[in-house]
Amino acid sequence: MKRLLTGVAFAALSMTAAHAQSEVDVMKNDPFLWLEEVQGEWALDWVRAQNERSLAVLEAHPAYEPMLSEANAILTSDDRVPSVSLRGGYAYNFWQDKDAVRGVWRRMSQKDYLAKSDDWEVILDVDKLAEDEGENWVFAGTDCLAPDYSRCLVTLSRGGSDAAVVREYDIDSRSFVDGGFELPEAKSSVTWLDADTVLVGTDFGEGTLTDSGYPRIVKVWKRGQDLADATQVYEAATTDIWTYPYSFWDGESYTGGVFHGETFYDYNWMVLNEDMEAVRLPLPKKASLSGFSSGDFVIELKEPMEFGGETYTTGSVIAMGRAMEEVQVLVEPTREIAVQSVATSKDDIVITLLDDIAGRMIRFEERRNGKWRGRDIRLPEGGVIGLRTMDPSTGAVIATYENPITPDTFYLIENRRPKEIDRSPAFFDAEGMMVKRYEATSSDGTKIPYTVIALKETLENGPAPTIQYGYGGFEIPILPSYGATAGKLWVERGGVYVNTNIRGGGEYGPAWHQAGLKGKRQIIYDDFQAISEDMIERGITTKEQLGILGGSNGGLLMGVSMVQRPDLYKGIGIGVPLLDMLRYDKLLAGASWVGEYGDPDNPEERPFLEKISPYQNLKADVEYPRPFFFTSTKDDRVHPGHARKMARLMEEYGQEFLYYENIEGGHGAAANLDQAARRLALQYAYFAGELGLIGYDEE
Repeated sequence: MKRLLTGVAFAALSMTAAHAQSEVDVMKNDPFLWLEEVQGEWALDWVRAQNERSLAVLEAHPAYEPMLSEANAILTSDDRVPSVSLRGGYAYNFWQDKDAVRGVWRRMSQKDYLAKSDDWEVILDVDKLAEDEGENWVFAGTDCLAPDYSRCLVTLSRGGSDAAVVREYDIDSRSFVDGGFELPEAKSSVTWLDADTVLVGTDFGEGTLTDSGYPRIVKVWKRGQDLADATQVYEAATTDIWTYPYSFWDGESYTGGVFHGETFYDYNWMVLNEDMEAVRLPLPKKASLSGFSSGDFVIELKEPMEFGGETYTTGSVIAMGRAMEEVQVLVEPTREIAVQSVATSKDDIVITLLDDIAGRMIRFEERRNGKWRGRDIRLPEGGVIGLRTMDPSTGAVIATYENPITPDTFYLIENRRPKEIDRSPAFFDAEGMMVKRYEATSSDGTKIPYTVIALKETLENGPAPTIQYGYGGFEIPILPSYGATAGKLWVERGGVYVNTNIRGGGEYGPAWHQAGLKGKRQIIYDDFQAISEDMIERGITTKEQLGILGGSNGGLLMGVSMVQRPDLYKGIGIGVPLLDMLRYDKLLAGASWVGEYGDPDNPEERPFLEKISPYQNLKADVEYPRPFFFTSTKDDRVHPGHARKMARLMEEYGQEFLYYENIEGGHGAAANLDQAARRLALQYAYFAGELGLIGYDEE
């Protein structure tokens, strides 16, 4: 009875008055609501019992220990090439290894970095800080003040949650600034305007957050001023998603503004004028302000834009003058060309493209005769191009090239000619490995690409244990990158690993994503299942050897695939998932995703969610694969209640499942490298057991 009463009380508190059902109806419709109480006594008792039961199974598998050792060796290798941020003549890096589990923030001169020196200056030792302060700190990034970058706003999370504290840090003295800018734990965003002024969006007290739990008010905060006395410059409705500040450095001063999300995809971009008034840019709601260079705003369009008698197409990148009177098209998409990323310095713009998923990079040099001129940077073709950093003052870029069996090669680009500066080590033996691209035909006739990574002999010998990875949402592309742990722990042992480019992602631009929004979302699941069937038809794998894997939105994909096609899969890895699609918008940041999934309280949108929601569609009399749920108590983005309730319902139905919840870890389900290695070893040991991989016998 205590468990049920706790569930009712929590359910009543977790719903707004407008959406609340009666306690009787809540209990009738969902007897496992008590598992939504994240730190509830009964909930955590259940979690610990499931962890103990499941770890006994997974850690006993012969592959687990060797896989754990290999994952640790990869994640903590001293041979990794440090990925850096260039600014103020220095290369900054955050580094974790076996001795620095939480990590160290460090730097060296750009000249020394390019000379491959290992003489790093430690700026902040997070392990020592955590020990000194008795906190489980996870380093979550910095924002440093131009032009010398010696004063920084450091973000630290407890256990890896999205909510974090912000503290001002002085690099020269290696200490936090006494009386400096400091924010308590919240989902904050703060950025510099000058040495004594910041723009801040945070939890200012009762009524200052949106229904999604994000800031709805932005203020200008002066040094020495109480946060409560900061000057408000913008306010959004509680039903909107968020308001966050931003700023760009133009080489002399900062330009500040406000990013207001009415929904996850409908934005208002404001610029602050000299009187600190927010002036809206004349952009469509579906557009992103991606940078500022030589007096121009650089904008990505997610829908057509009418301006000055011209129409600018969806997927274009445009430059708009600060006076907002003229526009120049920098990139215009085609059916196969989509924008991957945009970066700016004070004088230059660099854009990476996906050309039928292969990477390209274009540099736009300082304007001549009022126009930008773009030229391709000559990087290797046919793989993934990554823009790692761009110096905001000099425009120097560090970029990488990789493919599924070729680790990163690092290039310095100071004009249009890349100079190779380093190569990442190979963490698995790629000798005899193959990368093959195929296309499956989805339910509407659309061709859906996917990439297969395997040993040549594995493919030649016939069907093999296969992990099919998918995401399919939020315009996030899944690229054929170098997978160190997948290659070592799985492919080397004779397994097949598959990346899928299903709709909902960004591989072919906004249209590829928008094809699967809300009630059109079933096409995403059709795409994924079509790839599964295509691989079986090609003889790559069989139903008894096919496993699928995904996290977050990909965890929803896994849950839907399990309940829709239990006959098609032998193993399912369901990571930090959304699974209760009739209550997702009531849990943590869920309300912010209504633009992606639809509104359960909208009578026109609810029927589709009822049709696909894994939690509500699980059946007692259906034989399902034994899934592996993994999540984190500290995940304050996707509520752990999704995984808990689905697993508990399977328990109620007498269905087999495995479950592991990291008590720390945030949305990545791991708060440090040790936890990350363990999660990877559990994941691959699970698939080895379910799919019959036997390549660990020699260990």
